[in-house]
Formats: sequence, structure tokens, C-alpha cells
Amino acid sequence: MRNIARNQLFSLLHVDYVKLGSKWNYKTVVSPYYRLYYIDDGHGKITSTQGSIDLEAGFLYLIPSFTVCDLNCEQYLSQYFVQFFEELGSGLSLFFNQRKVLKVKAHEIDIVNFKRLIAINPGRGINRSDNPEVYEKDIYYKEYQELNLQQSLSCQFETQGILFQLMARFLAEENFSRQVESLIPSKIMDSINYIQLNMSEKLSVKMLALRANMHVDYFSRLFLQTMGVRPMAYILDKRIERAQYLMITRDMTLEEIATQTGFENVPYFSKVFKSITGITPGKYKNRQRNV
Repeated sequence: MRNIARNQLFSLLHVDYVKLGSKWNYKTVVSPYYRLYYIDDGHGKITSTQGSIDLEAGFLYLIPSFTVCDLNCEQYLSQYFVQFFEELGSGLSLFFNQRKVLKVKAHEIDIVNFKRLIAINPGRGINRSDNPEVYEKDIYYKEYQELNLQQSLSCQFETQGILFQLMARFLAEENFSRQVESLIPSKIMDSINYIQLNMSEKLSVKMLALRANMHVDYFSRLFLQTMGVRPMAYILDKRIERAQYLMITRDMTLEEIATQTGFENVPYFSKVFKSITGITPGKYKNRQRNV
């Protein structure tokens, strides 16, 4: 994990303090960015494929990017929250094999950090709506990314430092099913970057092994040893993550999404999508539309 995180950066999207009621009730939410909450009063619930986690005062909660979950508040909930993108300096997400909601006891410094983050980044709340279907649009992502470019250098550094401190609270060894203790081989890293940049193209293990100048079997074993999954499983997982992002942020047909994410046809795309997310792309898209 140390080496994965070495070049990691975070890009602020939203940060604010809000008071929520029973209207904060959204199903099958999946975002291409991280959500981090500090609850200071009331109760709520986050439900994912791993089960339900109660939102309680005095705790921090982290929802990694592309983690499918339901958000619910029956009566009242107040929270500090921050949403941010992960800039993959190493080509790997910190939670690339651990998409689940995490919960830790908050410290006093966490509250101070949230308040400071809001103070140095004014006007970064979700002003349009707390409905993900409304604010999760590519045009709004670009708008807030532009605000980051307008920050002073000192604000950029302080914002980055606070996000690192908050994220560090969730990086305990027990939160990870597998740790990467050695440097990722350069040829595996090159393959990862190639996959990310050529998602719509025809990708195969044989082709990736040929690019790395390795025998297919050796390349597959090294990839599995390094990444914890086989090359084809990794490719499919990244394609489905990209498809989820496109469904949330773009007005595209399933055919267009399947093509852009490298699937030959919609039936195969639908089969893989359901096997990974537990829901068909059509049903998922309709849920997002009807939130």
C-alpha cells in the first residue's frame, strides 16, 4: 500500500456542512469520486452489498469511488462532508480491490480539519440539490475542477494536506484484504496505464503480454501476484467502472456505452455488468432516472 499511495493526489469537488431530513433517501448511488462524512448529530444509514452501516454521531465514514450503496435518513441527520476525485499518479486506486463503506471513530483533529477545509474552500457545497442525479453531471465536475485551478498555491497545499490527513484515518492494515509491499513491476504498471487509456479498444491478455515482451502465462501470474486479480478480470472491472461513470454523467444509450467501454455487444455488456454490480445496466439506469 505504501508504494501505491506514493504519488496519490486528491482533487476537491464539494465540501460543506449540511442538515438533512427524510428526503435524503437515495437508492443505488454510485459515484466516480470518494465521499467522506463526519456525523455530528442524528442518525442515518448506508447500505451496500456488504450490508448496512448506521451513521452515528462522532464517527467518520468513507465511501470509496464506484462503491454502490443506498443513502437513507428517516428523520434527522447533520454532517460535515467532502467529496473528491482520486488522481491516480500510480495508475491504481487506494481501494482498487476494496470497494466497501468504512467507519472509524472520529478524533478532535478530524472536526478541526473539516472546519478548516470549508473555511479555505468557500462556496463548495452542493448548491443545486442533494440528489445525486442532479449534481452528478460532467459539466458540474468541470466547473468545480476549474475552481481548484484558481486556488492559491498555499490553499492547494493545505487542501491536499487535509485530505491526506482525513484519508489516513481509513488506511489501517485491517481495512485492506491485500497489501502490496513491493514496487509494482514497470511492465505491469505500463499495462495498467495502457488499459486505462485504451478502454474502448479490443484488449486481450495475449496482446498485453506481447507488449510487455513476456510469455502469456508468466505475464498472467505476475499480474495476479501484483494486482490480486487476473488481467481479464481487471479489464472487465475497469470497463464496468467506466460504464457506471458514463451512465451517471452522460446521456448515452446502452449501445453507445457498450461500444465506448470495449464491449462487442449489449447482451455481453449487460451480462458482465450484472455479474459485477448485481444489477442489469438497464435497471440501474432507470433507477438513476427515477431517484
